[in-house]
Formats: sequence, C-alpha cells, structure tokens
Amino acid sequence: MISDTDLKHLTRAVDLAEAALATDNDPFGSVLVSADGRVLFEDHNWESTGDGTRHPEIDIAKWAAANMSPADRATATVYTSGEHCPMCAAAHAWVGLGRIVYAGSSEQLGHWRGEVGAPPSPVAGLPINAVAPGLPVEGPEPSLAARLRELHHRRAAAKSGR
Repeated sequence: MISDTDLKHLTRAVDLAEAALATDNDPFGSVLVSADGRVLFEDHNWESTGDGTRHPEIDIAKWAAANMSPADRATATVYTSGEHCPMCAAAHAWVGLGRIVYAGSSEQLGHWRGEVGAPPSPVAGLPINAVAPGLPVEGPEPSLAARLRELHHRRAAAKSGR
C-alpha cells in the first residue's frame, strides 16, 4: 500500500524526471530514503553524457554501496518515477537495497512510447521481481500516470524534432 509519505517521495522522483527532461535526458528520477525517513541521495537520468547506464537507480546503488552499511541499505527505500529496468533491478539487488516504490510501470512506458511512435527500449521491460525475486516492490501509482505520460510524450517529441 502506497502511503502519503510514499506519495511525497514519488512526487519528488517525478519532479526529478522533469528536471532530467529539462537537461536533454530521458525523464526518470529516483530518491533514496533511509528507514527513518531521511532523503540520502537523489538524482535523474544522465544518459545525455553518452553513457546509457547513467540511470539514477544505478547511481543510487553505487552511492549506497560506498556510503551505507549493509543493514542500512536493506531497510532503505528507493522511490522512482519509473519501474527499474533489468540493469537497475540487478544493481539494486546486488547492493542489497530494500523496498522499491515506483510511479509508472515498464508496461505503461511501453504503451506511452508506442502512442507517439518512439522506438522500443533496447532492453526488455521486465517486472523488477523477474530480475530480482523477493524484493519488496510497490507500484504503479495511478495519481502520477498522466504527468509521467506527458513527460515521456514530450521527450519523444524532442527526440524526433517535433
């Protein structure tokens, strides 16, 4: 069940996704929150650097591995604007992070991209638990769907020059 606190952090992740769009990146953002509710790290996509692995979830995993104990990682929550891709789900699991709460699903993203004729992702949109069984996962959050759809449509239009 997504709580009011979860919704606050998910909204911040979507705000970060919008910031990504403003910097010529795909609209994805993520927030790492400790068990006691402190925001520890947040970022958005940076694949415009030429590194297609610069997803915020990867940067969160790297930051958590360098700065948190295994016990603290296990009790932290990652809030993301979009469901983790397989690469990010694997990094999350390997580092031992806890719960994931996402605003928009991989399935929704596929539909939104299809609506505007954008090419499919180079990686299959698998559910997080297909890659990392046993992780506690919640999402999508319907109240953020329209905003996410609009961000992804704007990105597709920008990439196509429309």
